[in-house]
Amino acid sequence: MKRRAFHHAALALALAPWTRPFAQAATAPRWQSNPFALGVASGMPAPDSVLLWTRLFAGFDTELPVGRHESLTVSYEIYIDEARRQPVTQGQIQTDAARAHSVHARVTGLQPGRDYWYRFTCGNAVSAVGHTRTAPAADAKVQQLRIALASCQHYEQGFFAVHREIARQPLDLVLFVGDYIYETSNPANPLAAQRQHLGGTPYTLQQYRQRHAQYKLDADLQAAHAAHPWLVMWDDHEVVNDYADDLDPFYTEPARFLQRRAAAYQAYFEHMPVLLPAGSTGWATAPLHGRTPWGQLAELWTLDCRQWRSTHACNDPQRRGGRNVVACDELADPTRSMLGAAQERWLADGLKASPRRWQLLAQTTQIAPSGLDPSSADGVRSTYTEAWDGYPEARKRLLQAVADAGQKSAVTLGGDVHHHLAAQLRLAPNNSASPVLASEFVTGAVTSRGLGPGTLATMRKSNPDLAHASGDGRGYALLQVTPKTTRCEFRATAYPVAADATLATQAVFEVASGRPGVEKA
Repeated sequence: MKRRAFHHAALALALAPWTRPFAQAATAPRWQSNPFALGVASGMPAPDSVLLWTRLFAGFDTELPVGRHESLTVSYEIYIDEARRQPVTQGQIQTDAARAHSVHARVTGLQPGRDYWYRFTCGNAVSAVGHTRTAPAADAKVQQLRIALASCQHYEQGFFAVHREIARQPLDLVLFVGDYIYETSNPANPLAAQRQHLGGTPYTLQQYRQRHAQYKLDADLQAAHAAHPWLVMWDDHEVVNDYADDLDPFYTEPARFLQRRAAAYQAYFEHMPVLLPAGSTGWATAPLHGRTPWGQLAELWTLDCRQWRSTHACNDPQRRGGRNVVACDELADPTRSMLGAAQERWLADGLKASPRRWQLLAQTTQIAPSGLDPSSADGVRSTYTEAWDGYPEARKRLLQAVADAGQKSAVTLGGDVHHHLAAQLRLAPNNSASPVLASEFVTGAVTSRGLGPGTLATMRKSNPDLAHASGDGRGYALLQVTPKTTRCEFRATAYPVAADATLATQAVFEVASGRPGVEKA
């Protein structure tokens, strides 16, 4: 058995999730404070179902009114009207400390393409009301899909005004593509005195739970979750910056790092509107990638760029991870992958089988080239190894899969790089003789600081495939997909994001159905 397979198998046995039967439920508790302080959320919309989420949380220093091995019963109610006069269904979920008292209720038997409202109760406590929406029927001729694309929300680097605007937008769903929490803290951050992380760097399950809970206490983030269903994908900061598969930047022994990764993954699943897939063997190998059809209009793919990626090319002996390199022969290694071989095959097969007009490939970083040309003629172009530039052969396979599937309306959606970006995607990047095969939109960060204007100006000049790249504001991307076009409006506000910040339109781009390539609107 290979080293990584052995480590994964060992951890799967040690960390098998949620297999212990529930203990006898305690009597309905009488709460002295709001146990739904982390809010409510929904996700994984399907034509006949949606996943509802909450977590019972009395405070960081307050014990729930049950023993550690007792369970609590949480009831949910779902309605067809906002006034909650027309109930649709209700049910009960038991939860306990092994799940951090999180609640995941998959509500089935719903109608496709419909709005619903929901809430939870436990004892004498009642949650806030959330709104969600099911996906359209598989054969529905949908005329519009409205998405807010977001990523990178360092709590200490700004307020979540972006989420306040997202909550007010008329959307079908929110697509969050990584760095929902940050494991790092920096007292030099401009707003750190007002928004400090609790505790130090997380390593254990309890520490990751605390970090997620602190983020979930933010009122604007709660509002965005309560307003719309979410589709989510993790990136690196949900565990540790720049990790790749079972290797972290600090050359930690892989089995030890996988224990940390398993703790981080468990806390992520506990705090997000996602379910551990059936047949999963443990938190050490928890798959998150998937696809969501939206009628006949679009297929939305969420791709995991962390769990199975090859380690970075030409790593620094002192610290693994993304860095600028020159003359790195490893970049040309065809065995290196961003998605892992199995996920690559799954995506390629799915693209060939999909009959839908638009293929929206949500991944967690930038696919378009970002290398920097030298300032002098005798220099060498540098390559940053963290994004897809560091995996050029994998990028070719991804775009070849789009071409082989005959998909002419593929749009990739990303985050991570902290700047708004619109770009053309070719097999041979920046080569006008190579046809454009797909289009790319990347959202800037919700709060996290981006590159300086000088570096971005050099990046644009070095890469003619970039139609737009601007890091002078924090924000999100507002997408409108119709049978004829996919429109992307980049919304932005100044850094750092103030509590009362408002957003403005930075730029607008469109992609025409059946004609790859972004155009300024």
